[in-house]
Amino acid sequence: MPGVKPFVQIATRPEDPVAATERESVLGFTGLAPEDLLWVRLDRDPFPDLHAQDISGIILCGSPFTVSDPPSSKSPEQVRAEAEISRVLDRVIAEDIPFLGACYGIGTLGTHIGATIDRTNGEPLSAVPVTLTAAGQEDPLVRAAQLPETFTGLVGHKEAVTTLPEHATTLATGQRAPVQMFRVGTRQYATQFHPELDVPAIIERARVYRDHGYFSPDEMEEIFERLRHESADEAPRLLRAFAELFAR
Repeated sequence: MPGVKPFVQIATRPEDPVAATERESVLGFTGLAPEDLLWVRLDRDPFPDLHAQDISGIILCGSPFTVSDPPSSKSPEQVRAEAEISRVLDRVIAEDIPFLGACYGIGTLGTHIGATIDRTNGEPLSAVPVTLTAAGQEDPLVRAAQLPETFTGLVGHKEAVTTLPEHATTLATGQRAPVQMFRVGTRQYATQFHPELDVPAIIERARVYRDHGYFSPDEMEEIFERLRHESADEAPRLLRAFAELFAR
């Protein structure tokens, strides 16, 4: 996409190798060149002084952090990251900056707009059916991604949206998590599933976080074997559609 204003990828993963592979995944699925995707690691650095006129949009991926954890249990890195994200989301909403948040992104954007985020609808590491709502089937980003009415999403999360405020729109649902994707405003999106990962990538990620409570470590190889039989190639089209739809 020559000549576009850059997108920004927000990372909140303290582990350098995981953060680096996450960036490579986002670059691959968006089709953006490295110089067109600014990389900001909010667990250690502040968000740069960027405004709507400087960028095309913002992408926030997953994290080992959980927004609904008690404040006393959060590390200094998590406290710093969440304060920065809140400040960024203030600007995203005020300046109508395109935003796509995945997994941790749905917790942070959801919290920011007044959704209930808790552990009621967590999902273990797995591939699950995701079904578009009527509003989702008409949404410009979903249509640009050419998602079918039901597709496979890769999930693994301790918390999820329980209720959304009235000014947010549910775009996709799941069997266990009632909100798998929502939109607020005109172009601020969040997904519970991981559009930035395919099956090999989520297995690689899960090995790093085997002891973080997303699944039983004793069942890890069995879970991975089930995942290897899944195809989850449709959800990542959201990333390329986001980049193409909002590039300017």
